[in-house]
Order: sequence, then structure tokens, then C-alpha cells
Amino acid sequence: MPPDHDPWPTLEELLREEGELELPALSESDAYELGMRAVAAAREQQLPIAVGVWRAGRQLFHCGLPGSTLDNDAWLRRKGRVVMRFEHSSLYMARLCQDRQVTLAEKFGLPASRYAAAGGAVPLRVRGTGVVGWFGVSGLPQLEDHRFVVDTLRAISR
Repeated sequence: MPPDHDPWPTLEELLREEGELELPALSESDAYELGMRAVAAAREQQLPIAVGVWRAGRQLFHCGLPGSTLDNDAWLRRKGRVVMRFEHSSLYMARLCQDRQVTLAEKFGLPASRYAAAGGAVPLRVRGTGVVGWFGVSGLPQLEDHRFVVDTLRAISR
């Protein structure tokens, strides 16, 4: 596809988006509310996704909706590891690798069995603190996973 028809956001657009998604805090209750908002939206749209919210290496929320599989859970964790390693969305890292024509394994020595540069997980940044965790979904094409996560975060950060 010619570059002017590329459906992927640019690295600059993804960085700007990440900056817009800061949270005032991320308590266990906040993680539950975020996860439940995602589940409600996914149920309404009948999306077969797994949803996860993590803080400081601890899973605070998980839900596998009808149609999702154990494979979605694995993809979710692999995308989340990318977020925590680089403090950028998994789509940002996918775009970076795509633009440089490398894989995470080639560029950073990260095994594909544990890390996935594929859209669907974003860093959870708390104002004045930085990245404290991540939020993600798996089950849709990666751009749709990413958009779902961003839309859900935008809805709570208003």
C-alpha cells in the first residue's frame, strides 16, 4: 500500500496519543472500573476479546469474554511485556519495527515467545509518576485492539 494510504498512525501520532492518556491515579478500584468499562463496551459490541489491567507487575483485572481463547490471554501478556519494557504502546513498537524493517528479536534480542510488537496494549501513566502499568485487549486485528483500548481510556480520562 502506498505510504499516503497507510492505515497505521505514525510514531508521532502515537506519542501524542500516549501523552493525552495520563490518569490522575491508578488504584485497585480504578483498575476495576477501567476493566469493567472495557467489558461493558465489548459486550455491547459482542467482541471476542480478553481484557487486562496491570500495575507494577500485578494483574489487577482480567476478563475473557465469549469467543476469546487462552491464546488471547497469551498475546495480551506478550503485548504488555512490550509496554513495560519500552514504556510505549505495543502499537508504537510495532510501528517502530515496521518502519525500521526489523523485529523485536533482531533489534533488541527479545524472544517472540515472550514479547509481541502488536497493537492492543498501552502504558498507564499517572500524572507526576510516569508509567505504572498497562491496559490491553486481545482478540481483534491489532489496529482494532489498539483503538478499543485508546477509546476506553479516553472515556475515563475526560
